[in-house]
Amino acid sequence: MPSAKTHSALSRQWELLQQLPKRAPGITVSELLARLVAAGYSISRRSIERDLRDLSTVFPLQCNDSGTPFGWYWKPGVSVELQGITLTEAVSLSLVEDAIRPLLPGSMLSVLEPRFEHARQRLKGLKDGNPAARWPDKVASVRPDFNLRAPEIRAETLEALQHALISEQQLRCQYYSAHNDKLSELTLNPLAIVQRGLVTYLIATAAPYTDVRQFAVHRFRAVTGLDTPCQGLESFELKTYLATDALQFGKPQKIRFKAWLSEHQARLIRETPLSTDMVLEALSDGFQVSATLNNTWQLHWWILSLGDSLVVKEPAELRQQMRDTLRRAAAAYGHEEDKVSSV
Repeated sequence: MPSAKTHSALSRQWELLQQLPKRAPGITVSELLARLVAAGYSISRRSIERDLRDLSTVFPLQCNDSGTPFGWYWKPGVSVELQGITLTEAVSLSLVEDAIRPLLPGSMLSVLEPRFEHARQRLKGLKDGNPAARWPDKVASVRPDFNLRAPEIRAETLEALQHALISEQQLRCQYYSAHNDKLSELTLNPLAIVQRGLVTYLIATAAPYTDVRQFAVHRFRAVTGLDTPCQGLESFELKTYLATDALQFGKPQKIRFKAWLSEHQARLIRETPLSTDMVLEALSDGFQVSATLNNTWQLHWWILSLGDSLVVKEPAELRQQMRDTLRRAAAAYGHEEDKVSSV
């Protein structure tokens, strides 16, 4: 087994080879030094020059010495495919692996599996000698909301939905509606798959209707692909659809939102504004916030989560909704206290 020092040198030289262009004028030693240092390698200019000389005895490398600074590149007409991955690629694959798994069909994911494994092995082999290889251990992305567990999705269900989406064909399914507590037989036109937090949604229309809806993937009970082409693809664009805040649920209707905020909450919201046109005005007992927002369930949940740190002023309908909800909640807590005190 090679020593850690030898392994590090081989890894560095492999990285060096992958940085070389395929034509003149090539890349200079200074540029190579900057790239390798950025990739986490501790190396000097002299070491790179020595590596290039040594590698040129084994690989078809050429140095453009007609001018200064010299440039290194692969010899013209030579086809060389390096099957390894760079350290940067290994770190990137490690960081995105979990995020892209629900979004790729099985056929594409199977092609990437060897690269994911290669990335893991490459980082494992470099961790002792290269701080950059330890980068995935130093960064993380966490969800800001309550830490619920992800729903279980049957692999065959996800694969069937992905196949229908990529082949642009309709599907027949049994779908459970949690809102109505009902199982329905549907023919769907799959338009997109979206990952929203812990939940994966199929964006589709239910024939013969044309309104676009969201279907939680974990609620599909049976899925069968059909040979009939998907309808509505020409008029659907995912980016435009997402820009309407459709995945915030509710009716994405624009409102002019005004509310009283506590001083503490105003400091926080100043750092993460509600919208590009948000305005904060100081009051004697706090602040008033004004912003143009979509009137969605997500907005309602956010308002309720702030408790007495926020009081809706406008629009009047939203203010009444929040008042009624909080009154029912307060009444429920009051009844609970009566039950506890009577025990």
